Amino acid sequence: MQVIETIEGVRKALDAERHAGRTVGLVPTMGYLHAGHRSLIERAAADNDVVAVTLFVNPLQFAPTEDLAAYPRDLPADQALATEAGAGYLFAPSVEEMYGAGSPLTAVNVARVSEPMEGRARPTHFAGVATVVAKLFAIAGPCRAYFGEKDYQQLAVIRRMVVDLSLPVEVVGCPTVREADGLALSSRNVYLTPEERAVAPLLHRALIAGRAAIEAGERDPAAVRRVMHELISAEPRFTLDYAEVVDAHDLSTPTRLSGDVRLLVAARLGKARLIDNTEAVAISEADQIKTGATAP
Repeated sequence: MQVIETIEGVRKALDAERHAGRTVGLVPTMGYLHAGHRSLIERAAADNDVVAVTLFVNPLQFAPTEDLAAYPRDLPADQALATEAGAGYLFAPSVEEMYGAGSPLTAVNVARVSEPMEGRARPTHFAGVATVVAKLFAIAGPCRAYFGEKDYQQLAVIRRMVVDLSLPVEVVGCPTVREADGLALSSRNVYLTPEERAVAPLLHRALIAGRAAIEAGERDPAAVRRVMHELISAEPRFTLDYAEVVDAHDLSTPTRLSGDVRLLVAARLGKARLIDNTEAVAISEADQIKTGATAP
């Protein structure tokens, strides 16, 4: 695997790959790679002729009170994992290489999709994400880009940005990778103490309980939110940011659930802020009648 630290270098390398007739897969990351990232790289390697992994801890998506300085980093381990998973290039630029002497004057804002949930909790976050991802797409050129569904709202923001800006990128969402007890893999899990790690899977259990309520016929979003909220709030070590159920496509909150929906939670546990989500299908009343199911 070739490690490249300059925009010009990675752009030339990927342009040469395409000129030779090879397809390019792109896996943007902030480093401290784990099995979830490995699954993205392996999927990109299976779908494409060559894979480029980007490793950049983006300061634009951190608020002043957040963990930019403490965010975990381990470049040698990241290089080893990316190589083993099938990456051909690792783009690891400095902040100065990406943004010059100061913050960029141009920002990308994706309205509506970025505003609820994480947008309320972290108001500047998605502008930072969209700006750096748009820049990475411009550097990499035409490609398939791979993102985990664990950051579901981020995935929705990036998909909408690509459509709105007609970027030559196919965005591929990949399933969340979990520990055996259900905890979603995250670089921030390293912040958890052993005691906190033991209770962390409660977030996933709350999502499963919310999904079970929908599968049992519940169609009131507020009732599903209460199911998740009560489970998480029962553990005093958690501080709940939100527990929501939304339309899976535009992240709006319907008055009554129907079709593909997404359940999302975020909570603080010690020094870590954890997020997770899962899918559900709210069968329509017409389909319920056809199948003999009933709804409350």
